[in-house]
Amino acid sequence: PEAVALVRAFVAAGKAAGAICHGPWLLAEADALRGRRATCWPSIRTDLRNAGAILVDEPVVSDGRIVTAVGPQDSAAFADALLAAA
Repeated sequence: PEAVALVRAFVAAGKAAGAICHGPWLLAEADALRGRRATCWPSIRTDLRNAGAILVDEPVVSDGRIVTAVGPQDSAAFADALLAAA
């Protein structure tokens, strides 16, 4: 619950938030992905769609200040995108 509250507070304050691999589950739980473009590890795509995300088949996706990435192999590009969103 504390992590969900922290994500909600970050998003409400307009701060950058990022998640890689299975991390977007937390963004979904915080209702931070509804109507936003996102990507994630393939096994959780249905969950993100059900949470209202617009799934994009790209290694890294930025939508406003929310950045998501597929997996560890995308960590360098994810870090660059997250810094750009901050």
